[in-house]
Amino acid sequence: MAISKKQGIALGIGVVAVAAIVGGVIAAVTLNRPADAEAAAPGGASTPSASAEGNVTTDEIEWVRLDKPVQEAVDALKASGFTPIEPGKLTVAGTSFLPPLGFTPEGETKTAGTEPNIGALVADALGLEYNPVIVAWADWPLGVQSGKYDVVISNVTVTEERKELYDFATYRVDLLGFYVKSDSKITKIEEADDISGLKIVVGSGTNQENVLLAWNKELEAAGKAPAELVYYDDNAAAVLALQSGRVDATFGPNATAAWSARETGDTKLVGTVPGGWPLTAHIAVTTAKGNGLIEPVQIALNALIDGGQYDELLTIWGLETERIDHSEINPPGLPKS
Repeated sequence: MAISKKQGIALGIGVVAVAAIVGGVIAAVTLNRPADAEAAAPGGASTPSASAEGNVTTDEIEWVRLDKPVQEAVDALKASGFTPIEPGKLTVAGTSFLPPLGFTPEGETKTAGTEPNIGALVADALGLEYNPVIVAWADWPLGVQSGKYDVVISNVTVTEERKELYDFATYRVDLLGFYVKSDSKITKIEEADDISGLKIVVGSGTNQENVLLAWNKELEAAGKAPAELVYYDDNAAAVLALQSGRVDATFGPNATAAWSARETGDTKLVGTVPGGWPLTAHIAVTTAKGNGLIEPVQIALNALIDGGQYDELLTIWGLETERIDHSEINPPGLPKS
C-alpha cells in the first residue's frame, strides 16, 4: 500500500525509539534528530501561523511570546532567593520526540511545540531569557536535582513518588484519547458499553491497556461482547490498520493523536479518559524540591492563563481538551505503584 504525504506525517516523525513515562507507565515514543538548543527568537508577542483548520503545520512554526514580564512573577522570583543556573536565563530541560509536545521540525535546528513554547512563555513572564537544553528523558531527574537545569518542561506527570524529590506547577491535564477514521460511524467512546465488539489498537503494558481490560471485565460480567485488543510493534502499522478498516479505533496518549488528526484529517477524536484512570493525572513544570522557584513559576502560568496566551497556544496545537483553569502547586499525584 502506498503511503500518502499525510500518512507520512502521522507515521514518520522520528527514527530512534526511546522510553518515556506517560501517565505513570512506560510508553514507547520516537526521537527526532538532536536539536542544538538554540533559543527561540526573542521579541514581542507573535501570532503563530495557522492552517485553514486553525492549527499550525510542520511548515509554519512560530511562537506565542509576551511583550513584557509579569511583574508579580518577577517580584516573587526576587523574593524567593532562587538563583538561575545561568544569570539572567531560565535553563529549561526538555526532550525532542513527537509533535505537538516537543519535536524538531524538518530542516530546523531548534525544538518547537507546546512544551518548548510553555518554557519560553514562563521565561518571558519571569523576566529571564529562555535557555532550552535538549536531554534524554532518563537524564532530566538527576539534572534537575543536581542543579544542572532550572526546570524541566517535557510532559512530566505528577506522581506521589516524584513529589518526594520535586516540586510541580500544573499546566495541562494528562488525557488518553480514542481516535477513529474521520468517516467512521462511531461518534462516542466514553465507557465500557461503547467498546463492546470493537477492535481497538492499544499499547501493551500501558495504563490505557489496563482501562480496556477493566472495561472488558464489566462487559463480560454483563453478558456483553468484549472489545478485541490489537497490538502492533510500531505506530505505522497501527495507522495503516485503522485506515484500511482492520481495526475500529486506536487508544493512547491524546496529545500526539490530536496532532496527527489535525495534520492529516484522517482521524477524529471520539472520547477521552484521564491518563491516570481512574484518577486524574496532571502535567506540570518540574523543579528541584524546595528551591523556591515553583511559586514564581505558578504565578507566571496563571498570568498566562488569565492573559489568553495559554489558550492561544493550546488551540494552535490542538490540545484544548487538556486545558486547566488554574495552575496548582503539588496537587495529588498518581499513587506509588
